[in-house]
Amino acid sequence: MDRKQKNVAKINPNDLKIMRRLVSGIVGLTMLLAGCAASSQKNSSRLDLIKQRNELICGVSGKIPGFSFLDSDGNYQGLDVDICKAFAAAIIGDSEKIQYRPLTAAERFTAIKTGEIDLLSRNTTFTLSRDASEGNGLAFAPVVFHDGQGLMVKKGSGINVLENLANKSICLGSGTTTEQNINDAFESASLPYTPIKYQDLNQVVAGYLQGRCSAMTSDRSQLAAARSGFKNPKNHIILDNVLSKEPLAPASDGQDQKLADAMRWVIFALISAEEQGITKLNIDEKVQLAKNNPQLKPLRRFLGIDGGLGEKIGLSNDFVVKVISTTGNYGEIYQRHLGANSDVPIPRGLNELHNKGGIHIAPPFN
Repeated sequence: MDRKQKNVAKINPNDLKIMRRLVSGIVGLTMLLAGCAASSQKNSSRLDLIKQRNELICGVSGKIPGFSFLDSDGNYQGLDVDICKAFAAAIIGDSEKIQYRPLTAAERFTAIKTGEIDLLSRNTTFTLSRDASEGNGLAFAPVVFHDGQGLMVKKGSGINVLENLANKSICLGSGTTTEQNINDAFESASLPYTPIKYQDLNQVVAGYLQGRCSAMTSDRSQLAAARSGFKNPKNHIILDNVLSKEPLAPASDGQDQKLADAMRWVIFALISAEEQGITKLNIDEKVQLAKNNPQLKPLRRFLGIDGGLGEKIGLSNDFVVKVISTTGNYGEIYQRHLGANSDVPIPRGLNELHNKGGIHIAPPFN
């Protein structure tokens, strides 16, 4: 290269400064955009997607009378189904805009993580392993049914207590807390037994009725639900032995705090409404009472007239009114599906309000 060419190849120092500033600006803008995208992704929630879609995708069992099952008209009914309706009423204002997704126990958590469903309302036990980020990474709403694992046997089998099942076979569902609980109970009592495992409750029931096992085990609520559909329900008894605590609660993805907050306070709204005597029949009257009496501040906050509480959890301020107008309070839901006159009567017991001998209680709405 000759001298003339060398001179042409030189870069003006001022131009070099400009180029450096330009590159620095581009890098900075790229980082800013990346940060905005990350922030947007971090702040996005399934709650917003549900609103945009105008439909809730709710995971259920679909096979447990009293909790979630198809009635003779092909409609989903049960306590878990009404919880789905309460969520839909609160989030999108319409309890009918729900797509129910029946799931087996083995499918339910994967369905949450893959986004196949928005949330789960399916007799799922709240445990540390399921709640922990290093476990299933779920976020549980408040418990909607306090249960315990039990055993059902045929009347006249001679089996009256746990010890009578030594060296016998027991039908159970795999992939649930049921399997671990039965192992723990029999190991603690030094009783050998043979587990006969199935994928879902219907298979467990079929195996039991076909005589493949001497007993079947599941949550006591599920045993009562299954027995209600037997040809001769009175020929089967649920033993007094309670093998575990089974607090059953709705669940969602643990990384979505916004949806979890909304779900949590919808359940508390159902409980608080029962505490205050607010029902599906008198909700309009209660709203009018609150509007006419500014001094009733707690009631006005609860019903969304004052306080702006709904907005703090991504819902309309009158979300409680929408929920109670749709499903009634927790007690009404329970009575409808599990009360004395239902097809699956289960005494409320621990599922009563805290001031009636149970353990259901709601935090203050303020």
